[in-house]
Amino acid sequence: MTQTPSSSGQSPKRRESAASRFLHATELDTRLLGMVAALAMIWIGFHFFGLFKTGFGAFLTPRNLWNLSVQTASIGIMATGMVLVIVTRNIDLSVGSILGFCAIAMGMMQVHILPQFLGLGHPAIWIITVIFGMAVGTVIGALHGWLIAYLAIPAFIVTLGGLLVWRGAAFLVARGETISPVDATFALLGGGPYGAVGAMGSWIVGLIGCATVIYMIVAGRRKRKTFGFPQRPVWAEYFLSALGCGVIVGAVLLVNSYYWPRGIVRAYAAENNIEIPEGGLFISHGFAIPVLILLGVGIGMTILMNRTRFGRYVFAIGGNPEAAKLAGINTRWMTVKIFALMGLLTGLSSVVASARLGSATNALGTLDELYVIAAAVIGGTSLAGGVGTIYGAILGAFVMQSLQTGMVLVGFDAAMQQIVVGSVLVLAVYLDNQYRRASK
Repeated sequence: MTQTPSSSGQSPKRRESAASRFLHATELDTRLLGMVAALAMIWIGFHFFGLFKTGFGAFLTPRNLWNLSVQTASIGIMATGMVLVIVTRNIDLSVGSILGFCAIAMGMMQVHILPQFLGLGHPAIWIITVIFGMAVGTVIGALHGWLIAYLAIPAFIVTLGGLLVWRGAAFLVARGETISPVDATFALLGGGPYGAVGAMGSWIVGLIGCATVIYMIVAGRRKRKTFGFPQRPVWAEYFLSALGCGVIVGAVLLVNSYYWPRGIVRAYAAENNIEIPEGGLFISHGFAIPVLILLGVGIGMTILMNRTRFGRYVFAIGGNPEAAKLAGINTRWMTVKIFALMGLLTGLSSVVASARLGSATNALGTLDELYVIAAAVIGGTSLAGGVGTIYGAILGAFVMQSLQTGMVLVGFDAAMQQIVVGSVLVLAVYLDNQYRRASK
């Protein structure tokens, strides 16, 4: 049976489903949608599992989700740097040990060294400590990068050695002791009732976020028009604006619905001569400072990867190292800078982790390297190199932390948690391989 030209010309459009047309018009990343769907399934699954087991679902509560965001911050910060490392076909197994060493170094600095010169409680102590910790991480990362790039030692061996060396160095520096208490202002960087911006501060952050989303969409539309690129439909632009602002407003409402514990409220009211009303005094946590740090790092790293020459060089090296060399890219110096950046972010992560703990211990960061690598891979970063996104790594960190938190809430022991995390990592790599084969 023959087909008329008109019918054959219309057939591709007929075969395209409404969902495909929607995704094509909005240009939403299918991997991103898949990760969001997986995260939602994990949250709902653990909530209802706890509901059936104990009669109370504790996962989808403001308290748990707020704590989950704080717990994710440290891993998420490092995962954004691990994206660059893996995209360039390298690996860093030492980030957990570097985190522990940086935490010990900062603990020694703010507890034993700086108070002797500046006095206990000096306002500059926390600033110097944070800068020192990030500088230590940067130097260690640059050293690893130099060994990999200029001495041609495989990244796996260098960072595996670093995993052992820096964990042992942290033990020697602190003599195996826990260093505490940290500076009071430094401790705020770890979250908690006082380490958050409150309801008003959260709404300010939310309004800034919504304005940024709208500006990016409008600016992107103008830029496409300037360079003659195809435009998204107007309804798709409105949809993306509403979606972005809706997610931000929902996050603000969530964090503002988690209130300070009653004991802390009573102490705060007594300290500030505030009379507690008959129905009680409710003070919202708002966004925790570690979460805002993670958001800032995520935005900065996204700009670095997508809007700068450095980011283009990273993807070029990951796509084809030999071609990148022939194109004039100094791949060895780039490797040093990438690992130095990884060290810088690890130092910042150690600030958040030690501040949240309120002390520095030799065991801090143990096995974090596995969670960081898993977060990057689950987030869509290909171990074959050349592919990866910052937002994907942050979502991957949320997936990993959600699994760990959910298993604790439902009563899984540590052995089962390790089995699940390892299985998820293997599954993520398998799915990545399948996705790359399908996209060829």
